[in-house]
Amino acid sequence: MHLRLFTIVMSLLCEVIRMGSGVKQKQSAHRDTSDDCRSCLECSRDNGCVRCPERLFLFLQREGMSHHGTCVHACPAGHYGQRGKDINRCTKCRSPDCEHCFSRDFCTKCKPGFLLYKGKCLLSCPKETFAHQTDCIDNCLLAPLGEWSEWSVCLRNGVTCGFRWGRQTRTRGGRTPEENAALLCPSHSETQRCRMKKKCPTERRQNKNGLGRKRERKRLRLLSSSGGGGGGDSDSPGET
Repeated sequence: MHLRLFTIVMSLLCEVIRMGSGVKQKQSAHRDTSDDCRSCLECSRDNGCVRCPERLFLFLQREGMSHHGTCVHACPAGHYGQRGKDINRCTKCRSPDCEHCFSRDFCTKCKPGFLLYKGKCLLSCPKETFAHQTDCIDNCLLAPLGEWSEWSVCLRNGVTCGFRWGRQTRTRGGRTPEENAALLCPSHSETQRCRMKKKCPTERRQNKNGLGRKRERKRLRLLSSSGGGGGGDSDSPGET
């Protein structure tokens, strides 16, 4: 009787040990073949990936009071990839309205119903901007520019001559997508150096007139000198 009872107990004990070993084997096989663990360098049965290869990011997803880690090539919506010395992580964007962000505080794409402006997600565009698809655009940014005007007259100190170098400018205007928004988009302009006429036309005439007077006085002096000498010879008393 005792021998038979002992045999039954030992059989039950062996069965329990065998079943426990089978459960562990199944758990180990699940851990080794799990999609979450295939890309991991280190993996935990309870928390998933703990360490990822260098090229991948560790994404921790909250499950109740714990976190479950996976190694991903690109971080999911609402997160951005932050590379570190020891590990690359997926960090959550600060704004809950942000779908994709470049850094914690700079959004690159907003969730539906919001407009993106300078890294922020807004319900409406600020002043001097307008909504264009999913972004807020400055009024002047999409305004087509007009043709360049002709270069202005070369000036310096308000005059067109009398100096070696001056400045000249040209402009081109732009039309804005909103009416009466011209004041928001000032005309574009360019300035360049230009060569001037060193002498003004009046100075040239004055110089020309002055030179003519000098030549006339010189000619008169020569004529006077020549005529005076001849008259002296014809009127000298010793001649017959």
